[in-house]
Amino acid sequence: MLIAFVLLYLAFTVSIGVWAAGRVKNSRDFLIAGRSLPLVMNVATVFATWLGAETVLSVSATFIQDGLGGVVADPFGASFCLVLVAVFFARAFYRMNLLTIGDFYRQRYSKPVEVATSIAISVSYLGWLSAQLSALGLMFSILSGGTISLTEGILIGGASVLCYTILGGMWAIAITDLFQTVAIVIGLSAIAYMVGAMAGGPAAVIAAAAEAGKFDFWPQGGAKEWLAFVAAFMVLSIGSVPQQDVFQRVTSARDEKTAVRGSLLGGLLYFCFAFVPMFIAYAALMVDPSMSRLFAAEDVREVQRILPDLVLGRVPTWAQVLFFGALLSAILSTASAALLAPASLFSENVIRPFAPRLSDRQFLLLLRAVLAAFAVAALVFALNSRSTMYEMVQDSSGVTMVSCLVPLVAGLYWKRANVPGAIVSVVLGLGVWGGAELLLPDATLPPVLAGLLGSIVGMLIGTYAATPERAHPHARHALRRSAASAPPPLEEHSPRPPPN
Repeated sequence: MLIAFVLLYLAFTVSIGVWAAGRVKNSRDFLIAGRSLPLVMNVATVFATWLGAETVLSVSATFIQDGLGGVVADPFGASFCLVLVAVFFARAFYRMNLLTIGDFYRQRYSKPVEVATSIAISVSYLGWLSAQLSALGLMFSILSGGTISLTEGILIGGASVLCYTILGGMWAIAITDLFQTVAIVIGLSAIAYMVGAMAGGPAAVIAAAAEAGKFDFWPQGGAKEWLAFVAAFMVLSIGSVPQQDVFQRVTSARDEKTAVRGSLLGGLLYFCFAFVPMFIAYAALMVDPSMSRLFAAEDVREVQRILPDLVLGRVPTWAQVLFFGALLSAILSTASAALLAPASLFSENVIRPFAPRLSDRQFLLLLRAVLAAFAVAALVFALNSRSTMYEMVQDSSGVTMVSCLVPLVAGLYWKRANVPGAIVSVVLGLGVWGGAELLLPDATLPPVLAGLLGSIVGMLIGTYAATPERAHPHARHALRRSAASAPPPLEEHSPRPPPN
C-alpha cells in the first residue's frame, strides 16, 4: 500500500508540473516565476528548499551520534545563511533585476568572471542534488522491501523530479513547494507526537538527550577542533550565499519587501522545524535501542535508515503514510530546486555568452536540455557516491565559499573591486583549497578556510596590482537606492548583444 501511495504522490507532483507549464510564457517565467510570488509562496519555497532529505534523515542521525556540536553546519549555518541573505543581499539582488546570480558577475566584472563563477556554482550542486536522489532511492528500496533496488529507486526518483521541473520550471517548484510545506509540517509533527509518546513524552526524550550530552554545542579541545567547528558553520552560513537557488527565491518575489521577508521568515521557520527530525530520531533510539547497530555498519549511509525503519515497524499505516508523504515532499522540493538552479546558471552564463543571438524560445529549449543533462550527471554521481547526505551538502557549499563568495561581497560593498581582483580571487581560492585537500587534509587549518583566505588575498592582490576600474553602476548603487524606488520594468529575456 505504501509504495502505491508514493507512486501516486509522484504522479500527482508530475501533473502539477504539466499544469504549471501553461504559465510558462518565457524564460523569466521558467527561471523566476515572472517575479510574482506572494509572501506565503515565497516563504514556502525557501523553507521547502532547505528542508530536504539530509535534514530529515542525515542531520537527525548525526545529532544522535555527535550532538548539537555535530550539526553546526545544518541547521545552524544553513538558517544563518538565509537571515544573512535577507539582511545584506536580498535588496541588492532584487533591485538589479537580474535573471541569474551569474549575471551579477558579468555586470560587475566581466564575461570571463561570469563563466568561471557560474561553472563553480553549477558544479557545486551535483552533491546536493545527488543527496536528494540517494534519499529517493533509499525510500523506494525500504518501502518495497528490497524489491526495488537502491539503484532502481534512484533512477525512478530522478526521472520524476526531472519531469515536473522540466515542464513548469520555477512555477512548478513554487506551487508544489506550497503543498509540500504543509505536508512536511503536518506529517513530521504527527510522527513526533506519536514517537515521543512511545518514548515517555517530550520531557523524557529531552532529559535523556541532555543527560547523554547531546546538547553540548561548543567543541572540546584546542585550535584544531575550534577551527574545524568554525569551518563547518561557515561552509553553509556564508558558502551558500552565492548560490542560484537562494538568488532565485529572492528574485521570484513580487516586490522587494517580500524578497526580504520571505528569506527571513523562511530561514527562521526552517531553524525551528529542523529540530523536529532530531527529536524523532532520538526518541526512536529510546524506543528501539537496537537501532544503534546502524552506527557500526560498514556503509555509513545505513544510519539514515533509523527513522524509516522505526516508522515501518512501530506506527500504524495512516501514520506511515503521513511520514513518508512528508519525507517525499521534503526530498522532491529540494531536489527540484537543486536541479533548476545549476541548469539556469549553466545555460545563461556558460553557454549563452557563446551564443548571444538565441531567441527567448530557443533559450527556453536550451534550458530544458541542460536540465536533462544535469539530471543525468547527478544520477551518475549518486550511484557512485558512498557519502552521507549531510556530507554531500557540506561538500557542495565548500566550492562556492572558496571561489564565488569574495567576488560577490566585494562587488557589492567595495567599489574598488575590479576584474583582475575577481579573477585572482577565484583562481587562488580554488587552488589553495584543492592543494590543501590533496596535501594537507588533516592540517590544523581546514582546507576550506585556507581556500577562503586564499580567495580574500587574491582579491586584494589582483585589485591593488591593477589600475582601478569603475564599478558597474547597477552594482555600485544597488544598496543606495531608496526603498521606494521601483525596480526596472520586466521584459522578456532578450538576446545578448554580440561579443566585442
